[in-house]
Order: sequence, then C-alpha cells, then structure tokens
Amino acid sequence: MNSGIASIEQAYHILFMVFLVILALLFFMCLLRAVIGPRMADRLVAVNMMGTMVIVAIAILAVMKQEGYLVDICLIYAMISFLAVVILTKVYMGVYMEWKSKEGEKFGGY
Repeated sequence: MNSGIASIEQAYHILFMVFLVILALLFFMCLLRAVIGPRMADRLVAVNMMGTMVIVAIAILAVMKQEGYLVDICLIYAMISFLAVVILTKVYMGVYMEWKSKEGEKFGGY
C-alpha cells in the first residue's frame, strides 16, 4: 500500500518537472519578445508575462518541495512585479505623451 503513495508522489514530481521545463521555454520566448519588440507595448506585456511565469514557477516549487515560505516569496514577488509593470507603463505613457506633443508642434499644432 505504501508503494502506491510513493508512485503517485513520483508521478506528481515528474508532472511538476514537465511544467517547470515548459515554463522555462515560455519564459525564454517572452524574453525574446521583450528584446525584439517591435513596439514598447509588446515589451511591457512580455515583461509582465515573465513576472507571472516566475510567480507560477515559485508556486510549483513550493508545492514540490513542500516549503511554505516559498508561497510568501511568491506573494511578495507578485506585488513587486505588479508595481514594476505599473511604473514602466507610467514612464512609457509620459514619454509617449511628450513625443506626441512635440509631433503636434512640428506639424502646426495638431
């Protein structure tokens, strides 16, 4: 009877490892999108998605290793990631509005 529980734990461990590998591949795809662009909005979405994937990876590791403190780290990382994306968006909007006003002045105030 004990071997059944061990085999289920091993199956979960393999499943979690597969999820982590898939997340790592998706993370590098998002990193590629963040570097290539082409627009700033694409880069912001890619950075936000990378933060979300890191949060999911930490949560999977918390379940795999049965460590409760990793959930706390996951929540803290989620708050920091959210604030970083909000600040990056605010900075981008400021730069965009400044560029837009200069373009309007160049073409006669439109």
